[in-house]
Amino acid sequence: MASLGAGRSLQRLARSPAVLRPQCTFARARVPTATYLHHRPRYISSTYPQRQAEPADAFHSQLASAPPDLLSRPAPTPTTPQTLTEKIVQRYSQGLPEGKFVKSGDYVTLSPHHCMTHDNSWPVATKFMSIGASKIHDKNQIVMTLDHDVQNKSEKNLSKYSKIEQFAKTQGIDFYPAGRGIGHQIMVEEGYAWPGTMAVASDSHSNMYGGVACLGTPVVRTDAASIWATGRTWWQIPPIARVNFTGILPEGVTGKDVIVALCGLFNNDEVLNHAIEFTGSTATMRSLPVDDRLAIANMTTEWGALSGLFPIDDVLKGWLRFKATEANMYRAPTQTASPTIQRFNHERLDYLFEDPVTADKGATYAKELFLDLSTLSPYVSGPNSVKVATPLAELEQQSININKAYLVSCTNSRRSDIAAAAKVFKDAAADNGGKIPKIADGVDFYIAAASLPEQQAAEEQGDWQALLEAGAQPLPSGCGPCIGLGTGLLEPGEVGISASNRNFKGRMGSTDAKAYLGSPEVVAASALQGKIAGPGWYERPEGWTEVKKGEGDGIKEEERMITIEDALDKLVREAEAAIQEGEARLAGATSSEGSPSASVPDEVDGESSSLTEILPGFPEKVTGEIVWCNADNVNTDAIYPGKYTYDDAFSSDPAKMATVTMENYDKNFGKVAKPGDILVSGFNFGCGSSREQAATAILAKGINLVVAGSFGNIFSRNSINNALMGVEVPKLIERLRTVFSPSSTSTGQAGTAPITEPAQNKQSLDSPPPAPQAKPAEQDLTVRTGWTFTWDVRRSQVVVQEGESGESWTQKVGELPPNVQEIIARGGLEKWVQKEISSGI
Repeated sequence: MASLGAGRSLQRLARSPAVLRPQCTFARARVPTATYLHHRPRYISSTYPQRQAEPADAFHSQLASAPPDLLSRPAPTPTTPQTLTEKIVQRYSQGLPEGKFVKSGDYVTLSPHHCMTHDNSWPVATKFMSIGASKIHDKNQIVMTLDHDVQNKSEKNLSKYSKIEQFAKTQGIDFYPAGRGIGHQIMVEEGYAWPGTMAVASDSHSNMYGGVACLGTPVVRTDAASIWATGRTWWQIPPIARVNFTGILPEGVTGKDVIVALCGLFNNDEVLNHAIEFTGSTATMRSLPVDDRLAIANMTTEWGALSGLFPIDDVLKGWLRFKATEANMYRAPTQTASPTIQRFNHERLDYLFEDPVTADKGATYAKELFLDLSTLSPYVSGPNSVKVATPLAELEQQSININKAYLVSCTNSRRSDIAAAAKVFKDAAADNGGKIPKIADGVDFYIAAASLPEQQAAEEQGDWQALLEAGAQPLPSGCGPCIGLGTGLLEPGEVGISASNRNFKGRMGSTDAKAYLGSPEVVAASALQGKIAGPGWYERPEGWTEVKKGEGDGIKEEERMITIEDALDKLVREAEAAIQEGEARLAGATSSEGSPSASVPDEVDGESSSLTEILPGFPEKVTGEIVWCNADNVNTDAIYPGKYTYDDAFSSDPAKMATVTMENYDKNFGKVAKPGDILVSGFNFGCGSSREQAATAILAKGINLVVAGSFGNIFSRNSINNALMGVEVPKLIERLRTVFSPSSTSTGQAGTAPITEPAQNKQSLDSPPPAPQAKPAEQDLTVRTGWTFTWDVRRSQVVVQEGESGESWTQKVGELPPNVQEIIARGGLEKWVQKEISSGI
């Protein structure tokens, strides 16, 4: 069954005749005309390619020339139970104290295995050079791809592309030019995203690497520049959620349906800013081929997560063996990157499979969710929201006409996806005299492969040609219409359905258009029929009632097989939970009446029992008056308006920035807030685009600390990178709402309304768009409270004084470790990098 994961890629992609050797002809294998995939109506063409493999003296596992870095041993197995995420982070963390096992919530100095940048490589290079760096710290760590605006042939864009390529060549970096493929697909198919490692990219869909058990997560441009210059950046390990799959994926249901359903069925920010680990029984996981896993992991970004990690199992192992054999037999020459065989080879796989990294029994997860795959049907997302997911059968009844269909993006444009779409037309040919039918009148169908090798494979199988014969319009391999660039965008009033990952309003064209998301076969069937439709491959099981999903692992107690070790672990976890509940009740009982329930300060003789080291130059305490902005989901456009973002002269002048800080939230903010104040807002503060000015504008106003119920992840990164301090204190938000907004209907919870894209925020191509702001009615938007907030960094606690004669209470908060203090004390990550460079790292 392990071979099933590789089955969808069994055809070798075509190569240029220049690399073919006629003296080494391989015999044609005797295989069926179609290979059935486990529980899936996807088939593989078995046409025989008319070309030959490059002769090889031996497989790579038999050669003595394997690069030594491939043989480095993994870190010792920890004795403290860790999740798969924590284990991988442990391997790539630097400067950990002896015996330290990282856990969720820890800040770490991270040296990722690889870092990818795309069209934003030149802005990163500019930042890299501006901090005084001239040489990439580790050229083998960096990968550059051109994929976003590849249809743009303007002199300006071509000049930028040329500068990126020349920079890569000068530095000796692996580089993939425009048209070669989408960066995330290249990272996977070329073996940069390697199982058990950690890879980052300055793009939010880095989550996709989790489909091959590589911990992928996005970073911002300053982080990328830091990694280029020093090999390192910082990361806070997020809360980790375990999503347990049960059952077997039915025929006619795909990985795309799984993630679309997850986004719609769990649409109240259950996994917002979490790292996700997908698990399931062997039988369940075998119904999810690697290509489906890549689609699921890719769209965990849209679900709100920072990563989506699958395990190293038999399905993945089979796929990896196929890729290694493929790389050894067909060595394609490249002028700008190192050979694939250096990464995909059997010797490296032998080593990987000796001791694959796995989650420990007893590891702690922030939450657990489950989804019974056997109860799923095809799903469609939208319109204009990933949080709205509807069974295909319901939409088919509505007869929703479409104008455009798209089989594009890094999510679902691999050879198996193209084959699935082509099968829709090939099946229809049986009722059309054997001739491929044309797409419906009035419909434009655009196709672009995830990479050139995937397109070549689809061409070899005849699937690409079938779609062209049906009337599909080919586009170069790249992001294109998925991010609103190039040919085929949605016009006002049009309806489109796409196999890509985002359908936010205005992202794929006009804000007056409607965009839906579906699987490749649903997109193809919709193009064929001119309305949202499926190919009819799915049959509802007899006795089906509803999708089974919820909290926990989804396993019925009577069906649960548990070992003594598991039983003891369960008892320990239940005991710990009972202790925590008791401590919380004790804290509530000892809190002053009318003040929030807060943890009892951890004091021993006036001193904390666990003090944080304070670096020279960093304040032990930060204090100031609370300025209260009572709103959830205050996005980066509200903090720093988009119309100023690309006005470099304006954004480089702190005095000007200070005049527009929080302008789109409250035009009176600048009059109310004063330097030295502490800005306090609700939940999910700083969601939206990755603009760094959201942090620097607050600093320009003279505010050095922001407090919120929770922060958008990218804002948190930009804050630390620019020396803006932040701390999450949910109970302070509850208390402020009780006192200052007693009639407010706000729940304090983010994500209860549909997400829309602000008109001024179209440049948000590499991060989720902001959620709508939840504001109380008829209240001052910015309020001077007279309350004092003090953050005791050494003791990892905050003290709130509710006015001169009010209550005073203390709350424990997360630790601000020395490595993060150092970045803030030096004035931000860029200045930290400058110091590291001058120190001769």
